Amino acid sequence: MTTTHELLTTHPREAAFDTSRLASTIDTLFGCAQSCTSCADACLGEEDVSTVVRCIRLCTDCADVCLTTGRVLSRQTETDPAIARTLLEACVTACGACAEECERHAAHHDHCRVCGEECRRCERACMEALEAVAS
Repeated sequence: MTTTHELLTTHPREAAFDTSRLASTIDTLFGCAQSCTSCADACLGEEDVSTVVRCIRLCTDCADVCLTTGRVLSRQTETDPAIARTLLEACVTACGACAEECERHAAHHDHCRVCGEECRRCERACMEALEAVAS
């Protein structure tokens, strides 16, 4: 059991969505944000930064979207499903765009390969969470 799961199950209000799936999604979101932040920083350390400017931008955007979504989904009091859906949709878009860009650089930069894989994992988790929010 993760700390996220434990906190969700000890909340005085019932979670708006399946607690296990919600905890897993939140943990994945925060992991993706960390990966994107690290990848953007590693890109800044590359000799020819001009070749990875778009990657830096998309990683930074993706990290911000994932952090915000994870924080909002962590709040269980008076959850608004429409906001949760909108943020999860934004995450699917941001993670997909970031993964695609990182995949373009993966053969030359291992940090991009790792980040692209994490973004794809987060993209899938957010799509699955969207299905749960819709039902």
